[in-house]
Order: sequence, then C-alpha cells, then structure tokens
Amino acid sequence: MSERDMHKAVCADCGKECEVPFKPDPSRPVYCRECWSKRRGQRRRY
Repeated sequence: MSERDMHKAVCADCGKECEVPFKPDPSRPVYCRECWSKRRGQRRRY
C-alpha cells in the first residue's frame, strides 16, 4: 500500500487545521474528522 499525499486544510465548521487525503477545492467546504463524523450522522434519509 502506498502512502497518500496529505494536504493541509481548515475545517469549515470548527476552523481547526487538519490534513485531508485530497487536494482541497476552494469552492467546496472541507471538514476535520470530528466534524465530518457529526455531519454524516445528521444526513436525512428520504
């Protein structure tokens, strides 16, 4: 397994600096692991 390139980003919810395994797109929000987990749990099912 190869090592992923990590990119620094700032969480759109809490403002904490984090690293993500993709190059952040300035037009889309990026979330830290904790905020991403919270947001995933809040998704509505139709």
